[in-house]
Amino acid sequence: MMNLKVQIDQHSGFCFGVVYAIEMAEEVLEEQGYLYCLGDIVHNDEEVNRLTKKGLKIIDHDELKILFNEKVLIRAHGEPPSTYELAINNNLTLIDASCPVVLKLQNRIKNSFDKDETIYIYGKHGHAEVIGLLGQTNNKAVVFQDINELDLPSLPKNLTLYSQTTKSTDNFYKINEAFKESGIEVNTNDTICRQVSNRDKELRIFAEKFDRIIFVSGTKSSNGKVLYNVCREKNPNTYFVSNPDQVDIYWFTENETVGICGATSTPMWLMEQVKERIETF
Repeated sequence: MMNLKVQIDQHSGFCFGVVYAIEMAEEVLEEQGYLYCLGDIVHNDEEVNRLTKKGLKIIDHDELKILFNEKVLIRAHGEPPSTYELAINNNLTLIDASCPVVLKLQNRIKNSFDKDETIYIYGKHGHAEVIGLLGQTNNKAVVFQDINELDLPSLPKNLTLYSQTTKSTDNFYKINEAFKESGIEVNTNDTICRQVSNRDKELRIFAEKFDRIIFVSGTKSSNGKVLYNVCREKNPNTYFVSNPDQVDIYWFTENETVGICGATSTPMWLMEQVKERIETF
């Protein structure tokens, strides 16, 4: 047996938007034994499997089009207006668990669009939240995930800049500076969720305290990729796992300290399981 000291980061785990969506889903599952959910309720396969066993049925937009007279959960990422229109036509009851931070951002983008502003959104192409944001502008806003995608000299001289809520604050301000240096007048809206961006700062401090870091996240989580890299920058002995079985005994040596942390989409129970597995070493 190795003598390892293992600690879970208490700031890691679900953000309030995800907690709220899962609580709403569990309430309906208790009542009616099944519930449709539009897209993965959270970007974590282990948590999705847990809820699927309770009767959660994950559907996509094509399946939604042929669904009638049912209850459907909208997850924290939010949805474009077209989804709400479809729900009315198909007599669907929407259980709307859109995160309040995302809803506020959708409203701000819609107001900008109604004022005929030229909107640029810093976000991940095809991400559920971004599709919802684009929908507020009749898909007219420009989405970019890297400033190199844009030809700065040919951009409009006036633009309104928004960000997907889970993007890096540092990158957002670098992009804002690059725009200004190119002589563009930017109406900047920092719409990054502070619960996510503070996680970044807290993890930097946490990662330095241990010999090894085990970062637990689903492979689909954008936030997971960002935060894993934050940990790895501070502590090169950082390992990415999606479940306890992926933890390798050969990563550790006698008397090491091990910190376990995760994304805003990583359930605490999963980090507990990873801790239990390490403790068997």
